[in-house]
Amino acid sequence: YRGHFPARYFVPPSQYSSDYLTCTAEGWSPEELCLRECIFNNLENVYTPSSERKAVQGETVRVRCYHGYSLQNNQNTMTCTESGWSPPPRCIRHEDITFSKGLVVAENKRFRMYCSCNELNYLSFLIERECSIPEMDTYLNAYPRKETYKVGDVLKFSCSQGRIMVGADSVQCYHFGWSPKLPTCEARKVKSCAPPAQLLNGKGKEIHKEEYAHNEVVEYACNPKFLMKGSHKIQCVDGEWTALPVCIEEERTCGNIPDIDHSDIKPSVPPYHHGDSVEFSCREAFTMLGPRFITCISGAWTQPPQCIATDELRKCKGSTLFPPEGRPAHKIEYDHNTNKSYQCRGKSEHKHSICINGEWDPKVDCKEEAQIQPCPPPPQIPNARDMTTTVKYQDGEKISILCKENYLIQDAEEIVCKDGRWQSIPRCIEKIGCSQPPQIDHGTINSSSSAEERREIHEQRLYAHGTKLSYTCEEGFKISGNNVIICQMGKWSSPPQCVGLPCGLPPYIQNGVVSHKKDRYQYGEEVTYNCDEGFGTDGPASIRCLGGEWSHPQDCISTNCVNLPTFENAVLIYQEKDFYRSGEQVAFKCLSYYQLDGSNTIQCIKSKWLGRPACRDVSCVNPPQVENAIIHNQKSRYQSGERARYESIGNYDLFGEIEVICLNGIWTEPPQCKDSQGKCGPPPPIDNGDITSLLQSVYPPGSIVEYRCQAYYELQGNRNVVCQNGEWSEPPKCLGKCFKLLLDPGIILDKKFYSKTEDIIEFMCQYGYRQLTAKHTFRTTCQEEKVVYPRCG
Repeated sequence: YRGHFPARYFVPPSQYSSDYLTCTAEGWSPEELCLRECIFNNLENVYTPSSERKAVQGETVRVRCYHGYSLQNNQNTMTCTESGWSPPPRCIRHEDITFSKGLVVAENKRFRMYCSCNELNYLSFLIERECSIPEMDTYLNAYPRKETYKVGDVLKFSCSQGRIMVGADSVQCYHFGWSPKLPTCEARKVKSCAPPAQLLNGKGKEIHKEEYAHNEVVEYACNPKFLMKGSHKIQCVDGEWTALPVCIEEERTCGNIPDIDHSDIKPSVPPYHHGDSVEFSCREAFTMLGPRFITCISGAWTQPPQCIATDELRKCKGSTLFPPEGRPAHKIEYDHNTNKSYQCRGKSEHKHSICINGEWDPKVDCKEEAQIQPCPPPPQIPNARDMTTTVKYQDGEKISILCKENYLIQDAEEIVCKDGRWQSIPRCIEKIGCSQPPQIDHGTINSSSSAEERREIHEQRLYAHGTKLSYTCEEGFKISGNNVIICQMGKWSSPPQCVGLPCGLPPYIQNGVVSHKKDRYQYGEEVTYNCDEGFGTDGPASIRCLGGEWSHPQDCISTNCVNLPTFENAVLIYQEKDFYRSGEQVAFKCLSYYQLDGSNTIQCIKSKWLGRPACRDVSCVNPPQVENAIIHNQKSRYQSGERARYESIGNYDLFGEIEVICLNGIWTEPPQCKDSQGKCGPPPPIDNGDITSLLQSVYPPGSIVEYRCQAYYELQGNRNVVCQNGEWSEPPKCLGKCFKLLLDPGIILDKKFYSKTEDIIEFMCQYGYRQLTAKHTFRTTCQEEKVVYPRCG
C-alpha cells in the first residue's frame, strides 16, 4: 500500500499503533489500511482548544476564529484529508485580499486598488485604503474627526473628565486598519512597573531603578555583532511593559575599508562585523569633511568622510542676518568651520550656523519653521513580531521590522518616521516552498541532510523557502556560475552549468599524425588522425575532447593483405605476391568441368580480403539411355557444351535430335527409337486412372485404348487414345471432386458438402457473423480440386 511502514502522520482505522487485516466473504477488512491523522492545536488567530485535538481522515472540526478573522473562503470548519487539513488551519483577516484569475476580492472595507503587470507578468498593486472612525472608549476624544481617513492619516486622542489615558495617544491608518490599539481612559490610579526584563544579546541604556512610573520609557541597544528588530524603546503602561525588541546576530560582514584620498586609518583588524567602527584622519594640509568614523551596518559601510586640501576649502559669504561688522554683509567672507550666531527679529533665542566648505549648515534664514510633528507609536504589522510600544518617535527615526516564523518581509525592512507619520510600511507574506530543484547535465545535487529527511522531502516534493542546495559536476566538468541555488517564494534561483574541461595535446599513435594540431582544445572538439601510407584505422579516425580527457583513439594498423585465400576448384590467373596493398584486386579462374558463379576477383580492403569466387560443377555424366539405340564414343564425363550422338539399332528409326548436349550439368532432351512401320509401345499412364483393357508391349497402328478413373475422380478429356505413326494421342485426366471437411468459423454451405470440378458452390455466413470479403467470393467454382473460400467474422 505504501513504500514502507510505519508511515508518519498515518494510523490504522482503529487508531492503534498497529492493527490486523481480516479476510471476510466480501474481501479484506478494513479496505483502507492507513488513514491520515491531523492535529489541531496552537493555531494563529484562533481560540485554541484547552487540550490537543486529533482528527482522522474524513472527520470535520469546527474552528472558532478571533473576531474579524475566518478560515479560507469564510469557512468555519475544516476536514482532515489524506494530504492534511482542508482548508489550511489558519485564520486570516476578513480584509485580506486574494487574487483569482485577475479578480480582486475584499470584504466589509473600502479601498481603491491599482493593478499593473510588468514585462515578466508579475503583478504589482497599490492600495489606497480608507479607515472609518473606530469604536472608542466613552471618555476618549478623537481629532480630527471626519467620515473617512486615508492611509497615512493620524488620529489623536485625549481623555475627558480628568481620566488618565492608558495606551498610545495617537494611531495611524494603514492598509490593514488602525494601529496600534486604541487607548482607554481610566478613572483609577494607574500602576507603576517593576524593572523590565533583560534583553538577550543587548542591554538597557538607563540606570536600573526599583520602580518605573506609568508612561516611563526605557531604551535598549544591542551588543556588537547584533542587529535590533523592533522598537528600541519600551514603555511602562499601567503596570506592564510593552514588548521588548529582539537582537539577532548579523552574519553579514563588511568588506574592505573604502579608500579615501589623503587619509590615514587607525589600525583595525578584519573581519568587520555589524556595529564595528573605523576611524579616519586626514594628512597634514588636508581638512576632513564629514564624520571621522564609518560603521559597518548590515554588511555595508556608512558614508565615509572626505579629505580636502585646506587651501582649497571655499569660504562662506556673509548674511544680513549676522550682527553688523562695519562692512556690507555681502562683501564679508568667512573661513571654513566658522561658527556664527544670529537673532531673528522678534525672537529672543539665538540661531547658530557653521561654514562647511562654502555652505552654511544649517541654512541661514529667519523663515518660520513648520513644527515637525512626532509619529504615533509604530504599527503592529500583520504577521510581524509583536511590537506593542506606545512611545512616540521623532522625525527621521527608524524601526527594523522582523516577521514571524514562516513569513518573509516584502519591500523595506525598516519603517521611517517622516512628517509625523510612518512610511515605507512592509508586508509579511507567507513563505512558499519549492518543488523539486532543476537537474543539470553532467551534475548532481549535494545533500547534507539525513536519509530520513531526504525521504520526507522526496515524498512531500517540497523544499522550504530559503533552502540552499549546491551542485557538484561530474569528473571532467567544472561549475560555471554560482553552484548554490536558493528557494525563494516558490521559485529556485538559476542553476549553474557544468562545463567540460578543455584537453591538451591528443595522444600519440604510431604510424599516424593529427590534423590541425594545437596546444589546447575545447570540450566537445574533435581531431582526426591521418595514417601513414599503407596504414589505416579499423574504426573512426576521429577522437573527441570529453572533459579534460580524449576519447580512446584507434590504432593505425597496416592495411596490406597477406595470406592469399584459396577457393575450391579455382586457381590464380597471375603469380602470387608476398603482400597486396589496400585496394588491389586478384583474379581467379575455374578448373576444367567448373564454371564461375559471380565475380572472379577478390579485393584487399584495409588488411582484409573481400569477395569469394565460386566455381560450380557444370559437367555431365552418363547420357540418358534410349531404348533400341547406342551412343557413339561414350565417355565417363562431359564438359558443358560437349555432345553425345545416338544411333538406332535393328528395324528402328530415330525420332527427334540425334545428339544431346551437356548444358551446365544437364543433358538436353534425347531422341526416341520407334518402329519404322508406325507401331506404338504401351499407352502413357495417367494419375488416378487406368486403361480398361490388358496392357500390351506393342500396339499396331490404329489401335484404340480406353481409360477410366478411380472412384471419386472425374474424367476430363477424350477417354480413348489412338496409335498413329508410332505415337499415342493425348490421354485424358482424372480430376478429384472438390470438398472440405472443416470450414472456417462462421461459414456454412448453402446446399451440398461435396462438389465436382466445374460445379458452382455457394457459401453463407452463420447467424451473428458478417461478410469480411467481397460479395462475389461467396459464389465460386470448383477448379481442379481447388476452391477459394470467402471469410466471415
